Amino acid sequence: MEYTVHQLAKLSGVSGRTLRYYDEIGLLKPARMSSSGYRIYGGKEVDLLQQILFYRELDVSLEEITKIIHHPDFDLVPALQQHIQKLQDKHARLEQIISTVQKTIESKGGGISMSDHEKFEGFKQKMIDENEEKYGKEVRDKYGDQLMDDSNAKMMGLSEADYVRMNDIEKSFISELKKAYETGDPASAEAQKAVDLHRKWLAFTWPKYSKEAHAGLADMYVSDERFTAYYDQHIKGLTVFLRDAIYVYAGK
Repeated sequence: MEYTVHQLAKLSGVSGRTLRYYDEIGLLKPARMSSSGYRIYGGKEVDLLQQILFYRELDVSLEEITKIIHHPDFDLVPALQQHIQKLQDKHARLEQIISTVQKTIESKGGGISMSDHEKFEGFKQKMIDENEEKYGKEVRDKYGDQLMDDSNAKMMGLSEADYVRMNDIEKSFISELKKAYETGDPASAEAQKAVDLHRKWLAFTWPKYSKEAHAGLADMYVSDERFTAYYDQHIKGLTVFLRDAIYVYAGK
């Protein structure tokens, strides 16, 4: 069966404007153009749109979705199987957060007591799951399963105060790093202050700190575009500056 933009928009719940945009960026091209100049979509395009919506539900960027679904090795069935697993994981995280909210409501009403650990358990698990999904394979390949598992266990064991402190230090680290970048010198006092905050932030989840591992992580920041995007979203070139500053800190 074939659909116009209007018909596919009505079928999928995606606006016609969005479908036209997907065409413009090469994410979802119509099967053909009618003699009147209308975009016409077939069964293949309907299946691809479903995949796009699955990936969007998992918060994957449009740029990344384009790379995935247009890759020569893209296979629909394995992709659907991955969707099921990821959605189940997401569902489990949401259930945990819902449970935390419910317990909080009950504790405030005097129904039950709630430990500080329970208050943040769902949020810490969400952070662990997201890190595993984004960076788990690379970190495990580089440093081994034991280090990653120990790091996750240390994260889950953080107290309320430690969890808040960890997030505060990360914010301070980013702020200081941006200031240090303005100096243009990775060896400056400002840059080394930022790196020391980075070390303190890592200490909340790293079982054991070493300058060698710190420098290795800096290399990964630059070699992996996902890490690079995280820091370069603040200032273009910030990731490379951070790596060079960590090199100085680690004596490399």
